[in-house]
Amino acid sequence: MKDNIILIGFMGSGKTSVGIRLSYQLKRTMIDTDKWIEQKQKKTVSEIFAQSGEETFRRMETDCLRELIRTADQQIISVGGGLPMREENHALLKALGTVIYLQATPEAVYERLKTDTTRPLLQVENPKERIRTLLEQRAPVYKACADVVLDVSDLSFDEILGQIEEELIKHEIISDQRTKS
Repeated sequence: MKDNIILIGFMGSGKTSVGIRLSYQLKRTMIDTDKWIEQKQKKTVSEIFAQSGEETFRRMETDCLRELIRTADQQIISVGGGLPMREENHALLKALGTVIYLQATPEAVYERLKTDTTRPLLQVENPKERIRTLLEQRAPVYKACADVVLDVSDLSFDEILGQIEEELIKHEIISDQRTKS
């Protein structure tokens, strides 16, 4: 297993925002798989969904994981919310490093995303119900992929970072001394 820290969870759970802060805290580079794909394809995720469909995008996510297994080490990696849903990605995530599931309630997700128009899966009549349905489908898969599960629904970024740090120390991914430097 590689020495990466992978953040998974539903859209709006804070994977990218937490990942950026964690990368500064641990002095590691951060990779966001959605941004990685956008740069490689020279299109936004929304454009890829609209022009090529979700299945094409999901294949791109799997290709991204395969490349990161070859190239990434000691990185913070934030993955798209749907990436763990593809069965073949489970083993790839595990091979990539320690997987942390940022769990959030449907209410917390809705509050965070209600004004965000860039999420193709939420451009529906009832986004609240869509969030609830998708979370019910995805939560068991996220948990199965995760080495660590953190409920981040009501936590500040500092509290989330503190809990992640505790878990990384407990799992001997980082040393206590290293985080104090």
